[in-house]
Amino acid sequence: MLYSPMGMRFREAMRSKSALPPQCVTSLVQKAVELQRIPPLLIGPYTLRRPIILAPMAGVSEAPFREIILHMGAGLAPTELVSAKGLLYKNARTESYLRHNAEAEPLLVVQIFGGEASSMAVAAERAVEAGAKMVDINMGCPVKKVTRTGAGSALMTDPQRAAAIVSAMRERVSVPITAKIRSGWDKEHQNALEVGRALEEAGVAAIAIHPRTRQQGYSGSADWSMIKALVDTVQIPVIANGDIFTVADANRVVRETGCHGIMVGRGALGNPWIIEQLAAAYDGRPLPAPPVGARRAYMILHHLEAHIAHHGHELRALKKFRQHLIWYSRGMRDGHAFRERVMVHESRTAVEEEIKRFFGGVQVQNFSESPIYDERTALG
Repeated sequence: MLYSPMGMRFREAMRSKSALPPQCVTSLVQKAVELQRIPPLLIGPYTLRRPIILAPMAGVSEAPFREIILHMGAGLAPTELVSAKGLLYKNARTESYLRHNAEAEPLLVVQIFGGEASSMAVAAERAVEAGAKMVDINMGCPVKKVTRTGAGSALMTDPQRAAAIVSAMRERVSVPITAKIRSGWDKEHQNALEVGRALEEAGVAAIAIHPRTRQQGYSGSADWSMIKALVDTVQIPVIANGDIFTVADANRVVRETGCHGIMVGRGALGNPWIIEQLAAAYDGRPLPAPPVGARRAYMILHHLEAHIAHHGHELRALKKFRQHLIWYSRGMRDGHAFRERVMVHESRTAVEEEIKRFFGGVQVQNFSESPIYDERTALG
């Protein structure tokens, strides 16, 4: 059975505040008027009480991290992008991306990528057979090994093919189909509105948009005006993604775009507590401060424990978890020295001791710099 970090010990890590130093439970009161005005998000037959979603990220959105994010208060946490061809040919590694704990993820969303309608339709069916309640189409990945097959952001160059894929999937499955798009292929070809209309006509239930072009990758700034334009163009829910790192960012993107939900990607890397803060802001509750000291160390240790259990192979899991430790230590004093030490350890005990020693001290984290996220590395 897949280990779930939502078990008793993890819940204790999340809730046991009374025995911790006072600074671990400090709450900040911030107003997020616009954020609170968004109604629960309707996607097909499902209602998300909170319109707060984790972006599907390759190498990040594995089951343990998704469960943490959901426990923090997110409405949805889709899988990382899954190859349609891999599901079509029943590739064991590809199918492993669908592993999940149904109790912890009752509303499983599987994101698939591919460029052919037939294989995408079969992949959607396989995802539903594995427990997916929604299927999302990746139309934003900028990595060449994805786009050269006509998938990912390459679909932005062919709205009719993208619409045909949606139609083929809808004929095969009855669950809601959603899509995550970019503003376009490059500066000269920003056609998100045309793509949005084609997808809506084909029957997608919602669209998430990251308003950068494929050419931009993650550089420059997200053009939120493109989100507003899409909101004004289609009648289905539009979910805003891109440069949302704080509650203030979320409040501003809602105010400037009129979006129906927010999707956090890089802002959650090493800082899953942003979801907890967004959930509190949406509920009108005081914002909890990110944990420090013993509580932070305890929670990272449980993420590691769940990560190892999920992958099964301890050394492989430890090596993959190094990237999370880079993100968790971002902006912290002596973080560079910690990363140099922990990157060479191949013993679980040694890694756990480094986590306890480094994160166990009360430190202030500076999130002023965006975390580095490279899909090329994540996709292996």
